[in-house]
Amino acid sequence: MELLPRINELLTRLTSYSPWEVAFELALIWIVVYGIVRFVQGTRAAGALKGLLILIVLVSVASRVAAAGERFERLSYLFDKFLALVAVGLVIIFQPELRRVLVRLGETPFFRGTPTEIAFLVEQISEACRYLARAKFGALIVIERQVGLAGLVEGGTPLKAELSAQLLQTVFFPGSALHDLAVIVKGRTVAAAGVQLPLAEAADMPDPTLGSRHRAALGLSKECDALVIVVSEETGRIRLAERGRLSNPLTAAELPDELRRRLGRGASPSDASAGDLAHGDDEGERAA
Repeated sequence: MELLPRINELLTRLTSYSPWEVAFELALIWIVVYGIVRFVQGTRAAGALKGLLILIVLVSVASRVAAAGERFERLSYLFDKFLALVAVGLVIIFQPELRRVLVRLGETPFFRGTPTEIAFLVEQISEACRYLARAKFGALIVIERQVGLAGLVEGGTPLKAELSAQLLQTVFFPGSALHDLAVIVKGRTVAAAGVQLPLAEAADMPDPTLGSRHRAALGLSKECDALVIVVSEETGRIRLAERGRLSNPLTAAELPDELRRRLGRGASPSDASAGDLAHGDDEGERAA
């Protein structure tokens, strides 16, 4: 019955702490846990994290109880080694999420403080998307922010042409050599066309009927802070992909305001999640 004295000792130590010190430590722990949950929320890693936390808590309690009174020292030793293995496992399992965390910590919105750039870009892209949506020509337009996309540009066809609605309409006209893949826009320049983007997993899609363009938009938005515009070839509907989330379908009239909001405020998590899909809507889009 050595467990009861240990509990009494713990309670005595807790009462000796300053209330402000305890409150600060609890607040700091809550912020860290909340940040981790936000970064993995909505991904398959969330389920793995929940399972790992439950396992660690159960094993920790069992280890501390077994180690009471300096017994079962070998079990305590094995538990310490187990925690080291868990730490390595976390790095492997959550490698994509950790990469996104590091990217977001260092990112600064590319368009913040440049209203002229934003106005020009919104005008040209909105005009092009209005035409493409009406004609039901599929399109995939990537707006580069702080995280560079030089690697993707090298895999496409470099254009280095001034951005214009007419240029985008020409690129995505059916039958053109570059219409199937993505265009990357950097400031006032179309850096490249015919760019292959990384595809998101099918399980990550909010609606399984969405096609390869939407998977590519979502896949890239998970990797960096870019804002991606998708025009569906099947329905002509427009969506935005940002921070691993797809927006609800937008009309051509709604697109300019949404672009201004997202580009003007930068890559804020709250902006990215506003109006985004928690579940797929039944719009019946097949492969876009």
